[in-house]
Amino acid sequence: MVPPTAAPSAPVAASEGRAGAPAFKDPVKDTILTPRFYTTDFDAMAAMDLRPNEVELEAICEEFRKDYNRHHFVRNSEFDGAADKLDPDTRRVFVEFLEQSCTSEFSGFLLYKELSRRIKTKNPLLAECFAHMARDEARHAGFLNKAMGDFGLQLDLGFLTASKSYTFFKPKFIFYATYLSEKIGYWRYIAIYRHLEKNPDSKIFPIFNFFENWCQDENRHGDFFDALMKAQPDTVRGLQARLWCRFFLLAVFATMYVRDVARKEFYEALGLDARTYDKYVIAKTNETSARVFPVVLNVEHPRFYERLERIVGNNQALSAADASSAIAPIKVLRKLPFWAANGLEMAKLFLMAPIRSEAFQPAVR
Repeated sequence: MVPPTAAPSAPVAASEGRAGAPAFKDPVKDTILTPRFYTTDFDAMAAMDLRPNEVELEAICEEFRKDYNRHHFVRNSEFDGAADKLDPDTRRVFVEFLEQSCTSEFSGFLLYKELSRRIKTKNPLLAECFAHMARDEARHAGFLNKAMGDFGLQLDLGFLTASKSYTFFKPKFIFYATYLSEKIGYWRYIAIYRHLEKNPDSKIFPIFNFFENWCQDENRHGDFFDALMKAQPDTVRGLQARLWCRFFLLAVFATMYVRDVARKEFYEALGLDARTYDKYVIAKTNETSARVFPVVLNVEHPRFYERLERIVGNNQALSAADASSAIAPIKVLRKLPFWAANGLEMAKLFLMAPIRSEAFQPAVR
């Protein structure tokens, strides 16, 4: 499959900076920790039989049609001058957070919009659900990009559409990845919102006022993928499904933990400890995943975070190697032991015994 040849109508920020239109910011270099753009087998998606769980999917689509947040993402006077109140270090890490979040939301918009377009005639219910989710993601990305405009910067979303490399995932892998992305997004946003509700002095920018309703979009999107996987029972039954669910849980949790610890200054600016925050989000997402995944990870095992911490340390060494003045071949040689060590730690994490979901959450299963 290839990425879309023409950009869908991208949600571009319309605000202007204090000295005129904000400058377009160069996108960050792609790494294993940066948000990715995805494409999939559209024919296979169009051919999916929804009858095993069509009633639930129709009910979720009706929820999407109500568009609860149609009037939610409206900027107010609190944004005026808010960017000027941040010190340079906080400003830097906050803009990085806005960029990563905007890119991630825009990635979802592109995927959902293209799916809705490609399967519209063959699978109208599925297409409509994707169209509604694309609408939500477009709002989120546009709102984040407008916030970047307050700092005199914007992402050129049309350029991102054309220039980003697209990762091909089979539909079932799209289900696992996007389900976890949406559910972990819910827990991330609601945790920050509840913390700032109790600690208003740590609210460094008014965008956090919008997180409570915002995260409900993420939650509904996750519920959709939950229902879709139940309509395709092979995605959540059998040995292969158990292995893939373990893999995606680990990949998402490890990526988030390593990334957040690396940018812990952002969480410190909000009065949060990055490690404590991530452990809470991981535990809640793991618990939620037991409602659909056949297995979940044993995140309470004492070795789980010990091994993640080793990966954090290895990544710091990799960053130091990148920052050195050595020539490229020497940098690669210096990095090899740390890449290998990370691979070994991830293998050990994957091989840790998972927990069967019916034992982990018997009341739901």
